[in-house]
Formats: sequence, structure tokens, C-alpha cells
Amino acid sequence: MTVTEARTSGLGAHSDLIVAENVAAGYRDKVVWKGANFTIGPGEFVAVIGPNGAGKTTLFRMLLGLQPTLNGSLKILGAEPKRGNTRIGYVPQRHTFDSDTNIESRELVRLGLTGGRWGVNPFSHRDRDAANKALEAVGGMDIAHRPLGVLSGGELQRIFLAEALVGNPDVLLLDEPLSNLDIRRETELLHLVNDVVRTRGVTALLIAHNINPLLPHLDKVMYIANGKVATGTPGQVLTSESLSDLYGIQVEVLRDPHGNVAIIGIEEHHGTGVRVFGV
Repeated sequence: MTVTEARTSGLGAHSDLIVAENVAAGYRDKVVWKGANFTIGPGEFVAVIGPNGAGKTTLFRMLLGLQPTLNGSLKILGAEPKRGNTRIGYVPQRHTFDSDTNIESRELVRLGLTGGRWGVNPFSHRDRDAANKALEAVGGMDIAHRPLGVLSGGELQRIFLAEALVGNPDVLLLDEPLSNLDIRRETELLHLVNDVVRTRGVTALLIAHNINPLLPHLDKVMYIANGKVATGTPGQVLTSESLSDLYGIQVEVLRDPHGNVAIIGIEEHHGTGVRVFGV
């Protein structure tokens, strides 16, 4: 049995980990997007992209059970989303801690098992082994004993990823982990996430603004914009036809010789000129 088969053996005949049927998202006085139908399978690496305010983080909040759908059916791991699901690993957009903290990196990783009880219990052997394995998975053992406050942005993202992995989740939700990273650190982190997806059979959804660094790794793209959601392979979603339909205006998708994508014409819809996206 493969890693992916083992992870999906309890899902029954329908092995998709995330299933949305006519889902509407938003708040009582505002619909952010609606009519969404998509499936995400086991071991898939999915980029969630779109303009600010389109509802990308709202999707994560619903999957985490922090916010209900306005309409339709949304299931994750064969059930409706619920708070505190230990089978979901989550890296938030902003991970708040005091920059002067002396808490060691491994202690933060352990919190993924103990639920945030800082220093209440000493490390058990099981906790220690799990934290070490998660740190090893992200190449972070060399910084395990370093305080969080002295780590670089790239090192912090490794620790946050290890914290999300320590409970051996089936699904990873990563909210803009590439923000404020330089190109080298961005590339390193993406290789780490891709390695986790491929070797552990984990399904990863990663919110980003720039699609290009992710393209070599992706199985699917979820593009949220103009109150709608388009989901499919990069070749299906990142086309002039698909995005023109999504935005309701003419959009051109261009590719350079290296495969990078430029999406032109989106900002004309908002009256602010022409925007080149993702270059």
C-alpha cells in the first residue's frame, strides 16, 4: 500500500479529500464568492491565487471550521469542517510571537502536538521524537535549539512548516508562506513543501500572489476572483479563455520561453490600467 492509499483508506469509495458542491462563501451581509464546485484529491499540491480580498483566506477559514458556508456543501476528509481537526496542519499568514522571545524552535514545533500549552509539560519521549522528525523533514535540526527571535524569515517558515507537520496531518493549509522571502528562500521552501507532498502523500493548499515559482510543482490551481472560483490543472485554469470567463472581461495569458505566466488586462476591469500578474 502506498503512502497516499494509506492516508485515504478511511474515506470510503470517494477518495477526494476536499469536496465543494455549489459553495458560497462570505458573511451575512456580503457574499465573497459563490457557485464553487471543486474536488481536491490526496497527495495534490494546489496553489490558491487571486487578487486581495477575493476570498482566499476565507476558504481556509471554512476548511478549518472557523466559518460556515453561506450555501452548498463543503466536506474535508469525508466530513463537514470542524474546529481543531488534528488531521489538518495550518500555517497562518501571520504567526504572532514576541521578537525578543527566547523560546526555542523545537518548543514551538512541539506546540503542534500540545495545542499551545507553553512550558506546561516537559518533553515526553514521544513529543521529542515527533518534533525531531518534523524538523528533519524541513531541514531544521540545525536550528532546533535557536530562539525564534533570532531566526531569519526563511528559517521561521521552516519552523512554522515543521509545527504544522508534527501531528502527521493529511492536509496542509499554507496561507502566504512565501511573503517577505527572497527568491532563494522562496525556492527552497517550495521544494520542501513539494517534497512533503510527494513523500508523505499530504495534500497541500498554498495561498500565493505569484504563481510562477509554484508552476513546476503544482497539480492544480484554484483561482478565486470576481466572486467565482475556477479550479483545474495549471493548463486548464491559466488560459485566456478560462480567466476571461472568470473575470467577465477580455484577459490575455502570455508565457515566456521559460514557462512563466503573465496575465494582462485584469486591472482594466477596476479602472486602474493594465496589470501584468505573476512575472
